Amino acid sequence: MEVLKVSANSRPKAVAGALAAVLRERGSAEVQAVGAGAVNQAVKAIAIARGFVAPNGIDLVAIPAFTEIDIEGEERTAIKFILEPR
Repeated sequence: MEVLKVSANSRPKAVAGALAAVLRERGSAEVQAVGAGAVNQAVKAIAIARGFVAPNGIDLVAIPAFTEIDIEGEERTAIKFILEPR
């Protein structure tokens, strides 16, 4: 599954475009975000991506979950959104 990492500085429309491309190509994707700002941008991107893929008949759903990731040798908790069609 393709993993897209979102930061607080990510542009939601750009992330949504990348997300839509991955969803059309592979059918599912995962978005990871660490911190409140990054989660905010990720949720906005997912909402925009739903609009991008809807004309293709894809009803996008997001399943939120926690995951542990390694950032520069330090274990951090991230929010991940598993995205797939309904």
